Amino acid sequence: QVHLVESGGGLVQPGGSLRLSCETSGTIFERNDMSWHRQAPGKERELVSGIPADGGAHYADSVKGRFTNSRDNAKDTVYLQMNDLKPEDTAVYYCQAEEPQCGSGVHDYWGKGTQVTVSS
Repeated sequence: QVHLVESGGGLVQPGGSLRLSCETSGTIFERNDMSWHRQAPGKERELVSGIPADGGAHYADSVKGRFTNSRDNAKDTVYLQMNDLKPEDTAVYYCQAEEPQCGSGVHDYWGKGTQVTVSS
């Protein structure tokens, strides 16, 4: 059974930093494309950053230059370093794993999310 557990959220002042972690189990982590999404109150869930199995992270325009997505295949964990946080970054942040299936296609797995609140 696949599990994704996010951690590292919290309350931070504007301009501050947080580092989110997403630890996975029950899957062959290094084969998975991983991504971070967020959902603010009253808004749809949006992609923040993706990091494919072979590396090369990509970012939403709103977080480019401030967020860094990385993965540690030895620890089955993906990280999101968030710097220069803004109030508009306030959201629940979710980790997603895309697990390749035999033949074709992927299966999506999601964590339960971690709350990030940016406020003075």
